[in-house]
Amino acid sequence: MALTVKQQLFLAVLVFAFPFSAISGDPDILSDFVVPPGMNLTLLDGNFFTYTGMRPLFNSDPPTNFTVTKASMAEFPALNGQSVSYAVLQYPAGSVNPPHTHPRATELLFLTYGVLEVGFVDTTNKLFTQSLQAGDMFVFPKGLVHYQFNSAKNDMAIAVSAFGSAAAGTVSVPSTVLGTGIDDVILAKSFKTDVDTIQKLKAGFPPKA
Repeated sequence: MALTVKQQLFLAVLVFAFPFSAISGDPDILSDFVVPPGMNLTLLDGNFFTYTGMRPLFNSDPPTNFTVTKASMAEFPALNGQSVSYAVLQYPAGSVNPPHTHPRATELLFLTYGVLEVGFVDTTNKLFTQSLQAGDMFVFPKGLVHYQFNSAKNDMAIAVSAFGSAAAGTVSVPSTVLGTGIDDVILAKSFKTDVDTIQKLKAGFPPKA
């Protein structure tokens, strides 16, 4: 079913009110904003600074798989040079955002609905975990491996994340390790297992074309 009016209102307020003070990872620019190549500055208007890609969140049914809707420089060119981007994350019951990193930005997550189990691992291999409820925030330090899991059996979760970069980047640990063609023997030795086990794991992560 679609989001309730209360959930939609909370999400809308959050998107506009979420702090833009996340730690910046982008270089400073020497102008007010960056005009894309080939675009005439004199023809710019408010449309250039407006992103409508989040509208479907308010009139469509919740997804059946974990889904990320991004507003980064790739989707919203006006963010170039502004050191900020957003993502709305929707987690059906029991779904996971697998371990991954954002090499160019800290992530500040605000849980707007449901519950989440979250965690990250620092450079000393210490795991930091937390159980979040709606209204809680959690910060994932820049570049560290982290994850989110909706432990609820019958209810979805919704979160909004702010990033201190217009292009935070995402490196998924499972698909990067198992879906990019790294030699089976190298992986077997790295994970202290056998090639057959590695091949079975790789079967779930076919290389992207």
